Parts: sequence; structure tokens; C-alpha cells
Amino acid sequence: MKEIIINRNEAGQRFDKLLGKYLCEAPKSFIYKMLRKKNIVLNGKKAFGNEKLVQGDVVRLYLAEDTIRKFASGKPVIQKIPDLPETIEIVYEDPQILLLNKPAGMLSQKAQKEDVSVAEYVIMYLLESGKLSQADLQTFRPSICNRLDRNTSGLIIAGVTLDGLQTMARLLRERTLRKYYLCVVTGEITGPAHIRGFLTKDAKTNRVRVTQKGDTPIETEYFPLAYKDGLTLLKVHLITGKTHQIRAHLASVGHPLLGDYKYGVRSLNDVYKKRFQITAQLLHAWQITFPQMDAPFEELSGKTFTADVPAGFHNLAREMGWTDKTRQEEAAWLHGIQEDSGGPR
Repeated sequence: MKEIIINRNEAGQRFDKLLGKYLCEAPKSFIYKMLRKKNIVLNGKKAFGNEKLVQGDVVRLYLAEDTIRKFASGKPVIQKIPDLPETIEIVYEDPQILLLNKPAGMLSQKAQKEDVSVAEYVIMYLLESGKLSQADLQTFRPSICNRLDRNTSGLIIAGVTLDGLQTMARLLRERTLRKYYLCVVTGEITGPAHIRGFLTKDAKTNRVRVTQKGDTPIETEYFPLAYKDGLTLLKVHLITGKTHQIRAHLASVGHPLLGDYKYGVRSLNDVYKKRFQITAQLLHAWQITFPQMDAPFEELSGKTFTADVPAGFHNLAREMGWTDKTRQEEAAWLHGIQEDSGGPR
């Protein structure tokens, strides 16, 4: 007999979902058969699998040890992966969430089996710091809550607990978590704007198109912080969060991102790539502001978190005279610019 006591990370999910994770090699028919025969019970009673688990529930598996070993994988849930690179900065950490500064060039989530993404690094960090065990991973897997394009840098939220994952997902869905990006675009923009449209995605080319009619509405708000020599530094408020939204939306109004070869101007990108060693589009998920939060998230209430910009972004900003601060001081410099600053600096 095997007994499992439901903890906070396992609570909130359906009983059959938990059993599917724990007995990961067992067919669903076997699990439901064991439930019907009361070889698997919940709190000493027959269960059907659709029950929602709460912390403290007791699950008993009246199964032979050989059967449990057969259906519960004995392999580590995650294998050893390379050490955390210094370029992944942990901006904030508490028992519920992590905020990380993703470098450009890294995937948010793996696309191929062999990929190592931010999601894998989150788990490895928690394992290596002793905040998570391989046993924990049998029934709950911490994960990221928002995704950035491979070549977009900046803030990613990871849920360390189930409550953290679900709460951050709700904030993102309800748009009460305010997300701000920094980007450099072609053309000189002298005033703020709030633009709307509809997005159509071509899965074959991994491109999106902005139209005036469609099924996927998008909203993007931006504020120019500085402009010079045909370029503008923008602070962008991402109101909706769709694939390539900022890149395609700004390109559709004549201001593509510098360094963006998918939606931008290749000849101009080539010039600045060589001059400033720009390796990706200059788009950085720079800042998030949390709404008022109840326990256990009260420490996040109303707080704003900022991620330092990458080197190529910083080099261009210095050359343009947008800041003469050191890289260490840049986050504070940008943080001091208010939303309503409007004109150039």
C-alpha cells in the first residue's frame, strides 16, 4: 500500500490528473479500473477521478509494490542540464514565484526535445537550491507563466507553486498585471499613441499580419522617451499579449524595430548590427507592475520590478546620447522616467 498526502502544490487539481502524473506509465483504463474496484481511494472512500483535491487529502493505493514500480517511472523527472549561466538574472524570488531576466537567444519553453529553455533552468535552479525535489516533480512541475520570443530579452514570470502559477496566469488573463517593454524603432516618434488592430497568424512562416478586421484583437500603447537621427526609444505598454504583437503592430504603422529581420528593414539592421554588435531585435520586456494582492501574495502588492537591458541595447543608447549612465545605473535612470513624460529627453 502506498499513501500520498496532498500538499499545496498538488491541491486544486482533479484527482485523475494527479494519478496520471504519479502513475505516469499506466494507461488511463487501468487507473479508472482501480478507482472502480476501490484499489485507489481518496480519504478512505471510493472516488471517481473528477474530485478536486485539497491540501491534506489522503490518497491510498492498494497496489502491489511491483505494480507501483512498473507504472511510476523510476527515472529522474529532469536530467542534469548545464549550469545556470550568469546571463540569467533572478530579479525577484519568493516562495510562490520567480522573476527572471531572460537573455535574447534563449527559448522561453522548449520547441524540440533536446532544447534547454528558461523553463528547464527554473526547475534546475529549484532542484540545485534544495527548494524542489525529484519526488515533488512527480506530481507538480514549476513552469513559466508568460513567454517571450527567442530573440526578445527581459522579464519572465515563473510559478514555483501551483497557487503561484494559477494566480499569475489569472493576472495575465485579466490584464491587471501591467507589462512594459523598451524598444528602438525606425523613424522619429514625438508623441504617445494607443493603437488597435487584429492579428492573423501564418503558422507555416511563423509570421503575423495586422489588419483592421479579424478575430484576434490587439492593443498596444507607446510613449517616446527619446529620439535622434531617425531612431526612437519607446516605452511600450503591452495591453494584449499576442504572438509578435509589438514587432508586427509597430511595423504596421511604419515603425519597425531595429534589429528585427522578420518585420524590419534589412539594410538598416545590417548597418547597426555591425556597428553595435546587435544580435537580435531591440525589444526588452523591461518592467512589470503588480496590482493589489491578497495573501500569500501581499508582498507583491503595487510593486514594480525592472530588468536591466542587454549590452547591445545599452551600447546604442549611450552612442545616441540617450543616457551617459553606466550599465549598472541604467535601470534606475529608466525607472525615473514617468509614463506621462511624453516628449523626448
